[in-house]
This record gives sequence, C-alpha cells and structure tokens, in this order.
Amino acid sequence: MPKHDVKDLALAKKGALRIEWAAQEMPVLKIIRDRFKKEKPLKGIRVCACLHVTTETAMLMETLKSGGAEIALCASNPLSTQDDAAASLVKNSGISVFAIKGEDTKTYYRHIKDALAIKPQITMDDGADVVSILHKEEKGLLKGVIGGTEETTTGVIRLKAMAADGALQYPIIAVNDAYTKHLFDNRYGTGQSTLDGIIRATNRLLAGSIFVIAGYGWCSRGIAMRAKGHGARVIVTEINPLKALEALMDGFEVMPMVEASKIGDIFVTATGNINVISANCFKAMKDGAIVSNTGHFNVEIDIQALKKLSKSRRVIRDFVEEYTLRNGRRIYLLGEGRLINLAAAEGHPSAVMDMSFANQALSAEYMVKNARKLEKRVYSVPEKIDQEISRLKLKAMGTGIDRLTPEQKKYLSSWEMGT
Repeated sequence: MPKHDVKDLALAKKGALRIEWAAQEMPVLKIIRDRFKKEKPLKGIRVCACLHVTTETAMLMETLKSGGAEIALCASNPLSTQDDAAASLVKNSGISVFAIKGEDTKTYYRHIKDALAIKPQITMDDGADVVSILHKEEKGLLKGVIGGTEETTTGVIRLKAMAADGALQYPIIAVNDAYTKHLFDNRYGTGQSTLDGIIRATNRLLAGSIFVIAGYGWCSRGIAMRAKGHGARVIVTEINPLKALEALMDGFEVMPMVEASKIGDIFVTATGNINVISANCFKAMKDGAIVSNTGHFNVEIDIQALKKLSKSRRVIRDFVEEYTLRNGRRIYLLGEGRLINLAAAEGHPSAVMDMSFANQALSAEYMVKNARKLEKRVYSVPEKIDQEISRLKLKAMGTGIDRLTPEQKKYLSSWEMGT
C-alpha cells in the first residue's frame, strides 16, 4: 500500500466504478495511455501533482503511471476532492494520494508537503501552490526539479509574475493556455459545471433570474452562455474595455459590479483577482442574493467583509451559508466561496477533461525530453501537441475534416498569385 492520507479506503470500490464511467468519455487519454504503456516515456520520473482529485484526474494519474512515472497526488483545493476516487487511486492503482474533501487549511498545506516528499522531478499544478511552496519553504528540493505544468488561469498569472521577477527556478508549460484546454475546458466545462454546482446547492430556478457574472474571460463566456440558455437575464461586469464590448455585442448587459449588486439575484466570480465582490457590493445587495465563485481561490469574494457586516450566520443547507446583515437582509454564500463547480458538484464533464489532461500527459512527456533546452520561464503548449489532441478527439468522435490540396498549399505559400 503506498503512502496516503484519504478519508476511507472502503470507498475504493465505488470510486473504481465512477472512474470507469469517466473513462468512457476520455478516448484521447486512453490512446495516450496505451502508447505510454509500450514506450514508457516517463520511466523513473517522480511526479508531484497538485490537482483536483476527481475521477478524471484519476485517469490522468493512471496514464502517467502507465508511462513509468512514480506519483504523489494532493488536492489543489480543500473542497474539490472526491473521496471515493482518492481511495481507488490508493487501493486499486497503487498511487500515493494525500487529499480529503473538506480538509482544513493546515491539513491542506501538510498534504502538499506530504506529496513533495517524493522529491519531484516534474510538478503538476492547479493554482501554483506546489511551485510557491517549493520556492518559499522547500528550496532544497528545487535542484531535482526539471520542469512542471500548470492547469489554471490563476496559476499561470502567478507563474508569469514569478518569471518576470526572475524568481522562477525551472521551466513551466502553461497547459491552461492550450487551445484544446481553454477553448473547451474553460468555456464548455466551466460553463456547465458552474451552473450544475449552483443548482445542486440551491435548487433555485434560473429562468427569469438576474444572473451577474464578474469577468468575461473564457470561463465567464461559458457561464454566460449557459445561464442565458436557462432563461436568465445575464449581466457581465468587466475591467477590460475590449472584453466588456465583446460581452455587450454577445447580447449581455454590462455594468459596474456595484450597480449590478443592486439588482442581481445570483452572482458568480470568475476573474482570478481579489475582492471582486466587496463590502460595498454586499451593502447594495437585495434580500436573498446568492453569491458564489468559480475561480480557483476563495479570494474573489471578500468573505471577511461579509462576516463583519453580518449579525448572524448559519448553514441552511449543504454548501449554503446564510449571512444575515445588521439591516436584516440575507445573503447566501455558496461553497465557502470556493470554486462552486467542485465544492457542490463534480467539476467538469469527462469529455472536456479528456483534452485538458491529454495536454498534461503530453506536456510532461515533452518536458522530460526537452527540459535541458528550456529556460526558467513559462512556455505555451507546443502547437504540435495541441493539433495532435484535436486530431485524436475528432477521430474519437467520428468526425472527419478536409485536407489542403497541393494546389492550395502552393497558393497559401505564394505571394505572386493574386485575384
């Protein structure tokens, strides 16, 4: 039995069935896994992965192990772990896992250090917490690290800031920036799973509600599209004039958050920034407003300000906290302000995580082969990998596309041919 700290190994049987169910919608990762079994491109490589511990992540971990890697997995968020998937990885796959849904902050960081005890050569992050701890508290392990990958927008922002300051000590591939990640995972995955989490937590009807979304990046685009499909009146708040204009031309209302706070029924933050919903917003909200976050960290909602404004607080149903303000109005915070799609639901559907985790697996392979050539900075996923994942996904879906003829190739590479 590998080293581990999970809720209950007795959950392994249930977890194995759920992993099997997820695998049915992850054909690209299966193709990669079959190749990895034969070629062993990660043989002898130690991987520390700090990701959401879900059935889809289990498929990635098993793929990396098939490639010869030794793995230690910990959670990238205290509320995102699926305990049955964690148990199955330990008991059925022989992979070290340190993750328990609902773990406190102290346990969360202890688990990261437990995973780092593997002395990693490759890191896989979802929010850059592992990279941060390596650079601040476990500097002695940095010499052994050849490279890493990062899954989220939030993490990429942190890592690019480190690189700009000259602080980053090894190369990182920004998996989040791959087209096959952010165009699909962020837009379609976050769009569906965020609404799934809100509906599971509240059982509220979205049709006819005023639905406020902070930000209009790829995740927010997906949420706005799905909320509109449910019949909600969608309002977008933005700081970027280009994105605000895009939201407006996509058919959504655009206004500052303080103005939207006066009329919104349901709020979702998806910016990666701090205190997007602040004390002034809470003061303006109407009785019964529902507030949630789908960004990686629980900093987008100023929860401390909400606590100071409140005279009482109670948990009224799973993942729903009722804060009663001194003026008697009630505000409902979902999932402790953590990413609602994993706190109250199951995260992204397997079909989109198939592409995201295919990027992780192939980027790890690329890093092992090319780390010595790379500088200590953040790299995009090589276009060749993006294209290959798209090709495999289309093939699995039974969809064909056209190919350029020799004449067309010549035309595109020529400057002499005109109209």
